[in-house]
Amino acid sequence: MDVGATAGLLGDTPERDYSRKLQLFNAFAQPELREAIAGLSLVPGMRILDAGCGTGEALQWLGEATRGQGELIGIDLSLAHVSAARARQLPNTTLFHGDLLAAPVAPQSVDLLWCVNTINHLREPLRGARLMRSLLRPSGRIALGQSSLVPDMFFAWDARLERLTNEAVREYYRHRYRLQERDLTAVRNLVGLLHQCGFRDIRAHTLPIERIQPLRQADRDYLLEAIFRATWGERLRPYLAAEDFAELTRLTDPDQPQFALRRADFHFLQSFTLVTGEAGT
Repeated sequence: MDVGATAGLLGDTPERDYSRKLQLFNAFAQPELREAIAGLSLVPGMRILDAGCGTGEALQWLGEATRGQGELIGIDLSLAHVSAARARQLPNTTLFHGDLLAAPVAPQSVDLLWCVNTINHLREPLRGARLMRSLLRPSGRIALGQSSLVPDMFFAWDARLERLTNEAVREYYRHRYRLQERDLTAVRNLVGLLHQCGFRDIRAHTLPIERIQPLRQADRDYLLEAIFRATWGERLRPYLAAEDFAELTRLTDPDQPQFALRRADFHFLQSFTLVTGEAGT
């Protein structure tokens, strides 16, 4: 697919739909995402904006953290994602379909801006972060979250194949979206981004998302559907040696005896980092 200049860095457009992948991830990482929200010490009456709200799961958890007495706003570029969020019929919630860089939210009117796994989709993350700061009250805070700033571990027993697979994924993204390595790794400096925007009291906290046997159904669904099939699968064949692709296939195919999710020694490890800052004056 040829991605036009108007699309997001990773090909996002109003028509693009990866609702299922978002729902799988949120069900999978729900314990850790809820823990991150609990650490924000939210209180009733807060006005909260979820910038890049996806299918709306975090809006529900943010609402529960304010005991159902907050005002929630969500915005997402994808019409399908917003439609899925609306289907949840969340109380005290207003949803907008559109670009977060043109969010229909008054300046200095938000107490908390929650933005998770979204800043890495922007072509101009600094511009996006500055705009988000402008929406915050002087006492308002941003919570900027990102998965996998530390490389994920899928095959604890085969670091080599895991490394080659991760490199193949990056090569796929570079080729498909005409990106350079720095475009994919700039998101690592979330702390620096908030400093550039003038935030104060900047803090960072990284939570491990760790899974071993027995796996929950949500873990199995996410790893099989969103990773093994949707992120890896046939599209990695051109970027791996034939023998490595064959081994990867044996480990990710439920019909194979070596299927990773049935192994007693399966140990998955992923990071989730939340960087917070206060807008100030």
